[in-house]
Amino acid sequence: MKHNRVFILLWACILLCACKSSKKLKEQPSEHLSGTISNVTNNGAWCWFSDPRAIYTHDKDPGVLTGWVTTNGSIVTAKINSNGDIKEQILSRKLDKDDHANPSFVEFENGDNMVFFTKHFDNFVRYHFSVDSEDDLFGAPILFDPFDAEELKKFPLKRTTYANPYVLEEESGKLFCFGRWTGFKPNFMTSTDNGKTFSKSKVLITNYPFDEENRPYVKYYSDGKSKIHILFTDGHPRNEPTNSVYYAYYEKGAFWRVDGSKICTIDALPFEPKDASVVYQADKEKGKSWIYDMASDEKGYPVILYTRYPNDKHHVYHYTRYDGSKWIDTRICDSGKWFPQTLKKKIEEEPNYSGGMTINPLNTNIIYTSEKIKDVFEIVKYRLDTNGNIVDRSPITINSKKDNVRPFIPRNMKKGDEEVVLWMENKKYIHYTDYKTAIKMYKK
Repeated sequence: MKHNRVFILLWACILLCACKSSKKLKEQPSEHLSGTISNVTNNGAWCWFSDPRAIYTHDKDPGVLTGWVTTNGSIVTAKINSNGDIKEQILSRKLDKDDHANPSFVEFENGDNMVFFTKHFDNFVRYHFSVDSEDDLFGAPILFDPFDAEELKKFPLKRTTYANPYVLEEESGKLFCFGRWTGFKPNFMTSTDNGKTFSKSKVLITNYPFDEENRPYVKYYSDGKSKIHILFTDGHPRNEPTNSVYYAYYEKGAFWRVDGSKICTIDALPFEPKDASVVYQADKEKGKSWIYDMASDEKGYPVILYTRYPNDKHHVYHYTRYDGSKWIDTRICDSGKWFPQTLKKKIEEEPNYSGGMTINPLNTNIIYTSEKIKDVFEIVKYRLDTNGNIVDRSPITINSKKDNVRPFIPRNMKKGDEEVVLWMENKKYIHYTDYKTAIKMYKK
């Protein structure tokens, strides 16, 4: 059943006025690779569970569409076109001073875009439609209540965090948006009319008996055709001493393990972590884990980036790919410890905040990492062969004075799109609510 009940804020026009700006990227050569590093903004942060936080666009003005949260909690979106011009728009002023609130993006077949976001602790999914305007990127805000009364009876916790939108071409352009909503669990809602209306959300993954404190963390990836890949954990590594990594995918109305065996149909949801394919089974010796990025190779098999924590001061990056019969796992490096700047005489609240990793969605042999080198987190590019062997390692940043973390290669990448990687540069990052960070971009 479709639900048109949305809440359009009366002050939308006020927000959209005087909220836009244009500028040009200032490029400087990378010291090691042919290419340039540019400053996208001096005031922006993002998390890594509300994605795609940047996409390639293929409309009449192709480029990269991205966004961030400012130090005062404003939600900003920006379009970077091929000649380096940047158009910015503030979507919501002082909404949530929290990097979990970063926007995520999707492109439809006709070139239109939508942007989605939530506060860290919200009661709505917020979204905007792109507009054909010289002044604005997006139109008025829409607030949608995704909660289904029957689902809330089974999973009684009402809160929205994150939004992850994807379109499937082979399902007539059906739009899926995933997030952590009903029950503090992974959920999704769908639209068959390009976001004009949405279904109420369904819980995707849960443990039984229901525990409102448990929250699986999920990364999603789709090539936009028929599959949505789903990578997830038992929960937060701070709370789960053997936090393991699982994989499933959605296709044609059902959910499947990596070997193609069926887990369940949409109507039989939710499924439990134990029902999916195990990518990494944590134990006390090897350490708990967390997930960072995923794509699929030319055969449609998943390629995954995750971290193992033998202890909280050693974040060991791993790259694993499925070859059709087994997982091939490669240790990339020990990236050091967490990147938040722990205050003196304080215990770190987020000891599993790794620098992060990202994968090229069109060439899954290429990854970028953020790893600690000489006490600073630097961005490093790796190239691997099809057997998972590292064949090249090239620094992108060197001798930095500030940490470079949470790299991301935009999704919706098509042949001919130039490889770029964006990341956060931290002047200050104490906590996800206390930061002063910039967004950088490397372009070959």
